[in-house]
Amino acid sequence: MPIDRPGYKRDKIYTVDTTLRDGEQTAGVVFANTEKLEIAKMLDELGVDQLEVGIPTMGGDEEEAIRAIVKANLKASIMAWNRAVVADVQHSIDCGVDAVAISISTSDIHIQYKLQKSREWVLESMVKAVEFAKKNGVYVSVNAEDASRTDDEFLATFARTAKEAGADRLRFCDTMGILDPFMTYDKITTLLNNVDIDIEMHTHNDFGMATANALAGLKAGANYVGVTVNGLGERAGNAALEEVIMAIKYVWGYKVDVDTKKFKALSEYVAKASGRELPIWKAIVGSNMFAHEAGIHADGVIKNPRTYEVFNPEEVGLERQIVIGKHSGTAAIKNKFKEYGIQLDEKDANALLVKVRALSVELKRPLFDKELVSLYEEYMKEKQSA
Repeated sequence: MPIDRPGYKRDKIYTVDTTLRDGEQTAGVVFANTEKLEIAKMLDELGVDQLEVGIPTMGGDEEEAIRAIVKANLKASIMAWNRAVVADVQHSIDCGVDAVAISISTSDIHIQYKLQKSREWVLESMVKAVEFAKKNGVYVSVNAEDASRTDDEFLATFARTAKEAGADRLRFCDTMGILDPFMTYDKITTLLNNVDIDIEMHTHNDFGMATANALAGLKAGANYVGVTVNGLGERAGNAALEEVIMAIKYVWGYKVDVDTKKFKALSEYVAKASGRELPIWKAIVGSNMFAHEAGIHADGVIKNPRTYEVFNPEEVGLERQIVIGKHSGTAAIKNKFKEYGIQLDEKDANALLVKVRALSVELKRPLFDKELVSLYEEYMKEKQSA
């Protein structure tokens, strides 16, 4: 996605989808190998730049799925995830991937309690893995796990050391999702002022700010963004692919090289494969995105969809719905009955609206077409016998 804003530090934003790695690490989620391959193909057709497809050192089905994705000859770069361990990197190289993510904790709390090592050990382990990977000719992303809780000075040292060892980019991980967009912007700005390196935003949604934080990092100068379909991921999930792309396109007004019309099909497939239902209120791809019931809203959309829709539903594979129920107004009633070839005047529309609202309250839901037709027939009988 080219960036044309004056003064922007990078000229393109690259998408890195980790649905098949971080997404599958969601508690209770397992993709079948055939599903992993299909998701990879769908993401590639969508136009994602890089796919993080799994962890080769797990072996077994995980390794088989990664090899199958590599053999599919997709346009996207294929990345595998590794600890900062040479043997892990070798396993990834053996699978044929063209890129590796080398991940290690950088925050003091992780270094002390998880790794039980020192900052020096972290740097040494990372350098050995990076140098080995670069000798084998693969692209390298160094992942600073828990970067958001890492001392700024040490994070800059880590990034500088990674670059000197040959790393192509740094993945800034807000592992616990503890940042807000303002903090994110400041941290990425500070990092880039100290180290000239490509940065990928990898944000989690523990406080509901993953997408916002990803965008804040990009605004500060990061040029890679890590995402997952539907925001799938550990705990509360990751920044959602569809949210980030559409925000870049419509909030920022930038051109995107992504076939957004494929979002619905992709989101539904991943939802089914992961066993995680796609909420109807999900941003961008939920079925309620273009469903209008409230009278004022429905009236505006009928007159001009842009009154309450930022983009056309077809752009993400959805359809517009004017829902008839408790909150409907006469404009929506008239418009709905036009579909049945019935022209209602204001008096009839108002009379029917009373019946619609009463039945909707009784049923605790919007009404189906057959129910609306039955109400109309009942009303006409009452009108004729009056």
